[in-house]
Amino acid sequence: MAKISNSIYDLLKGKFLIQEDSFKNWRFIFFIVGLVMLMIASGHNSDKKVMEIAKLNKEIKELRAEFVDIRSISMKMKLESTIKKRVEAFGLKPSENPPQVISVTSKK
Repeated sequence: MAKISNSIYDLLKGKFLIQEDSFKNWRFIFFIVGLVMLMIASGHNSDKKVMEIAKLNKEIKELRAEFVDIRSISMKMKLESTIKKRVEAFGLKPSENPPQVISVTSKK
């Protein structure tokens, strides 16, 4: 039991970092710190990409809504009744006589 308590006490004091063969411990600690820094950087990078994807999805939804709105306005402008109303301002009216077919016959 005393051996375990001495081991814990030595660990808390940090003797494993100042002993003669502590170089391998320091290398492992630096390796772990490097991995942690790499993991943090990777997390930040992925968060930035997720935020950009969300922003682009929002922009896509807005552009789709604008497209649908403009398309419906365009469809209304193509209607015959809308065109009649707009050209009446210029004094144009639909013809009361139906169109006549002109046929050309060539003599050879």
